[in-house]
Amino acid sequence: MTEISDSAFRHPERHIRLDTLLRLRWLAALGQLAAIFVVSQGLEFDVPVVPCVVIIGLSALLNLALQIALNPMQRLEPRHAASLLAVNIIELAALLYLTGGLENPFSFLFLAPVLISATVLPVRLTVTLGLLAVACATVLMFVHQPLPWDGDEPLILPPIYLVGVWISIVLAIGVTSLYSFQVTEEARKLSDALASTELVLAREQHLTQLDGLAAAAAHELGTPLSTIVLVSRELERTLADNSLAAGDIKTLREQAQRCRDILSKITQLSSTGAPFDRMKLSTLIEEAVAPHRDFGVAIKVRIAVAGSREPVGTRNPAILYGVGNILENAVDFARKEVEVNAWWNDNTVEIMISDDGPGFAPEILKRIGEPYLSRRRAGDDTPSERSGLGLGVFIARTLLERTGAKVSFSNHAFPDHGAMVQIAWPRARFEASENTGEPTS
Repeated sequence: MTEISDSAFRHPERHIRLDTLLRLRWLAALGQLAAIFVVSQGLEFDVPVVPCVVIIGLSALLNLALQIALNPMQRLEPRHAASLLAVNIIELAALLYLTGGLENPFSFLFLAPVLISATVLPVRLTVTLGLLAVACATVLMFVHQPLPWDGDEPLILPPIYLVGVWISIVLAIGVTSLYSFQVTEEARKLSDALASTELVLAREQHLTQLDGLAAAAAHELGTPLSTIVLVSRELERTLADNSLAAGDIKTLREQAQRCRDILSKITQLSSTGAPFDRMKLSTLIEEAVAPHRDFGVAIKVRIAVAGSREPVGTRNPAILYGVGNILENAVDFARKEVEVNAWWNDNTVEIMISDDGPGFAPEILKRIGEPYLSRRRAGDDTPSERSGLGLGVFIARTLLERTGAKVSFSNHAFPDHGAMVQIAWPRARFEASENTGEPTS
């Protein structure tokens, strides 16, 4: 059996959903507005309300623009997520500049963006954000507007206290970020190990069953095939060479011998699992399509043959399950037919699965990828009826993304109707495990 490495299951980079960051940014904006209202109206301190509200309003406009322009469910590249967190740090620094700098007790909120980065982003980006937060805190220690306070008894803090606040912020950013990174990394390693173990065990079970079946077939078929070879050889000896039946008897003996050779190869497969370990793209698609052909929906498979050779990848259970689950949903919602289109070039391998059903509802389209998000077909009144876009699609998308694929969901352009799911791999990632020293057929 092929040895499966940890990298075969882990995504090479960490990603966070845009929706997660937007929710945190909305929460921060509401909290900032509440703090300004309490200080200005409840405590009746002199707060520069207009400049603060303008800064918070600009942050809210950025949130709206991102929510409208992008799919909130998409996973951001690390540098893009770090950019949004950097905006949070700069926004907080601007608000603190107007409200007392490090004298403001909310200055410890510099820790929040760096802490988020430590849990989901690479170390280099977390260090960069930490340095940005420390730089902002350093500037605010010397340059800031007066702290909102009672005008009759202004609060004056000694410089040594501000130095202590600065040191505590720096230490909090460093220590808590390091702690969060270590805990998150351990949890991530455990999760990856469990996922790898589950897939390896499933594959071992299937191969063990296949080995047993092959041995049983070889044992059961060996005797009758030997008898056929023996009888056909005796018949050849009794017939004249120019007899009409002699050629047929010879063909029968050769084909029986060929069957014996095939059974012998199956029972003597090497530890690499050949020839079942690797499969062409067309074979992968056919294996995923086969279980769904007899459900009253026509499935048309179109493979665009490019100039380069057809991609050959590892027989990956994650890919087979992911493609099969998405195809099952397409068959479930299709009216008459489902199309599976595949094409490739030197850089990319893509599979497009589309149907002629109602398509994705607008309120669901941007949320696909969340677990337990489901939608029934019209007329489904019983719990036993099948529904799509639930936990199965969440698992399928997660497994495909672990193999390096990018999965996107859309609808046909009007006047056509139906859903489309595009699965695209970098060709190098799709063929990552290929043994280039061995020829592929």
